[in-house]
Amino acid sequence: MRLPAGMTEDKLAARFDRFQIETPSWGYADTGTRFGKFLQDAAATTTTEKLADAAQVHKYTGCCPTVAVHVLWDFPDGSDPKTLAAEAEKLGVRIGAINPNVFQDQCYKFGSVCNRDPEVRRRALDHMLQSVRIAEAIGSNALSLWFADGTNYPGQDSIRDRKKRMTAALREVHDAMPPEMMMLVEYKPFEPAFYHTDIADWGMAYVFAKYAGPRARVLVDTGHHLPGCNIEHIVAYLIDEQMLGGFHFNDRKYADDDLTIGSMDPYQLFRILYEIVAAEAERGEDLPLAYMVDQSHNLKPKIEAMIQTVLTAQEHFAKALLVDHAALQAARAADDIVIAENTLRDAFQTDVRPWLAEYRKQRNLPADPLAAFRESGYVARVAGERASRKPKSGGAYA
Repeated sequence: MRLPAGMTEDKLAARFDRFQIETPSWGYADTGTRFGKFLQDAAATTTTEKLADAAQVHKYTGCCPTVAVHVLWDFPDGSDPKTLAAEAEKLGVRIGAINPNVFQDQCYKFGSVCNRDPEVRRRALDHMLQSVRIAEAIGSNALSLWFADGTNYPGQDSIRDRKKRMTAALREVHDAMPPEMMMLVEYKPFEPAFYHTDIADWGMAYVFAKYAGPRARVLVDTGHHLPGCNIEHIVAYLIDEQMLGGFHFNDRKYADDDLTIGSMDPYQLFRILYEIVAAEAERGEDLPLAYMVDQSHNLKPKIEAMIQTVLTAQEHFAKALLVDHAALQAARAADDIVIAENTLRDAFQTDVRPWLAEYRKQRNLPADPLAAFRESGYVARVAGERASRKPKSGGAYA
């Protein structure tokens, strides 16, 4: 493996030690499509089981110490957030980003914070403020926001009025956050709203974050883009504006498919990570970004799919770190497009797996985390414990 000028194996390993990826609690539970769930015997049935499964991913990869949680799904009414945080610590992980849920209840049929009804807007806001208090109580420094708000038909509601409602809501929540907390504003071009979505793209998320306050940033879900979208362009732009807050990693063929990253377009993942690495090289410091997985595996085994995603992220991050910036700058200065492109392709085509295996062994991790997990017998053991508690079939919203 050829290292670029200025990069040593020690520097590469040190940067890897700081590359941590958060996995989502909902990625360990039974999921499916809008038509039905596909049940897996070993899928988690409780929040504690989700945390235990996430702890397995961290145990074998060494880079996933935190777990993102959804408030309604993971903190049932009356439960003590500190109790769950203590359970996580006991299992070897911590609670990470807090995700409010303002899309599930029947009252949100016409939206949450953008709803015409002030009582519905107040309910959504109170839930988000409760989420801030939960984050404070357990030491989480990230509030991750995604809204299903939008309309299905032209004329259904005033788009401009809905923009104003969203702006006011985000500002109120931002003002309630403690100084160390970051607000991450996610966007999605469509679904479940068929006509217009209130935060439909990165530009709208940028504007809403700016209006919200100085600790609000844009969250880029790599699946939330229309076909052909240049995601690394968006990432580079947001980095330069100091408005990139983090990622929800996944891959897709057509839309928001929640596939394991790199399964469809690994070169795109590399290009995205290269923009981050290039900015860090220029600045001489790591960018303060939240790297999070947002996937719900309905066919692949839950934990194995998560490990696969994490290993893919590490592999392409390593490749991005191998780009020869000096050679790239020289090619750009000469307008040598062929060599400039080849400089990126050379790094992308490097087989970094032997180095990663050695890196893991030096940290008392298995050289092949996926194989080691498969050999552990964990899936068979928990399947035997959990399968009897599951229904015989999965309804669409069971």
